[in-house]
Amino acid sequence: MIMHRIYLFFIFLLIVCTPPAFAVDGDPVSPQPTLWTARQAVQFALTHSPDSQVAIQRIEASKAMLDQIKASYYPQIGLNAEYGQTNNPMYSFGNILNQGQFDQSIDFNDPGRTDDLSLRAVLQYRFYNGGRDQAGIEAAEAGVAVSEMQQLAVTAQLSFEVVRTFNTIAQSMEMLEAHQASIKAIGASLVVARARFEAGDLLKADLLNIEVQESMAKENLILAEHSLALARKAFLNLLGLREGQVRIDIVQEREQEVPEDRGYVKRPELKGIEGQIQAAEAELRVALGGRYPTVDGLAHYQYDNGFVLNGSGNSWMGGVRVNYPLFTGGKTEADIANARARLAGLVASKKKLELAMDFEVKQAELAYRQAEQRLQVTEKMFEQAQESARLSRARFKEGVILSSDLMDVETRLTEAKVRQTAARTAIRVAIADLRRATGLPQF
Repeated sequence: MIMHRIYLFFIFLLIVCTPPAFAVDGDPVSPQPTLWTARQAVQFALTHSPDSQVAIQRIEASKAMLDQIKASYYPQIGLNAEYGQTNNPMYSFGNILNQGQFDQSIDFNDPGRTDDLSLRAVLQYRFYNGGRDQAGIEAAEAGVAVSEMQQLAVTAQLSFEVVRTFNTIAQSMEMLEAHQASIKAIGASLVVARARFEAGDLLKADLLNIEVQESMAKENLILAEHSLALARKAFLNLLGLREGQVRIDIVQEREQEVPEDRGYVKRPELKGIEGQIQAAEAELRVALGGRYPTVDGLAHYQYDNGFVLNGSGNSWMGGVRVNYPLFTGGKTEADIANARARLAGLVASKKKLELAMDFEVKQAELAYRQAEQRLQVTEKMFEQAQESARLSRARFKEGVILSSDLMDVETRLTEAKVRQTAARTAIRVAIADLRRATGLPQF
């Protein structure tokens, strides 16, 4: 009967102490659209970007730490088993007493060899520790809030980068079209120039001038193609993708709304540092708790069985323990000073962050105003350059102007188109940056 109880006890220990195994499958990848909009790209990046995944796991770690600290409110229960043999008089006599085998014939100085299988259940509970447990929980709860704010900050920055890269791709595509149009226009002028040269109405130097201009335009086209390919690769990286086709939908994409409230109070970074301050205040209370005693309750039940003497017995014990640190070598005061210094540093960091965020809002607002003014100017510039190029091509065909004059006009037309494209992109990026700076989502 005793061996059967021991066997069941060991089976219980095996079940309790063996950690469960979990199968971890890879996260499924969402299907990719064939034509990206900026809104779709932001949603996809927030789900699949490594930066977003890291921030999410940081939140999970903070929650696990909170659960770990909350465990201090619960009693600690443990089971342990031990078997041994001895001929040490003190331990051997203790085994005899625990197993209920004492009689008057036992020699205290030489009780002989004994063995003991000890099975013990232990219960411990801390009643008081100077408020450190509650303060620790408050610090951990603030830590979870900080992690969530950090995740929102990562989300805001990632969303902005996706929108900016999306518009960079659109800009690169428009610039590529501008260089292609320039090559087409120069090619048409080159056909006219060769016809005039064959007719003896154009100098060889003028013909070479147009051919050189065509080669320069082709070089600019190569650079534009490289910029577009690089922008597409950066776009894939932000989405957490290694490869893929990047085709964007500019026509259906709506313009983002310009925020009316130009404050920074909604920024997750500000709420995050406020959470850090709350955590630091709680950590200071934890350090102050080191000045107070701790009170613990403990109890255990023990079963002993011997095979040499074939005896058995059980016992229990309960009590309260008070521990008051009278002197710690200055460690407690050092912990308090460290916590106070960290709290003061965070308060100063909050002020610095507020100044930086105020500057970011003003900078984004000025960039938006500048982009608006640039767009008005460049649109007028492009209209004028288009009309000038149309007239110059007709005059060159009639032999009224030189090839160098025509190439200057073509160059100014391409530059005007590039400037107009850059201004349009700048105003879109400025709106996105203004939304980020004021703590608003991109969409």
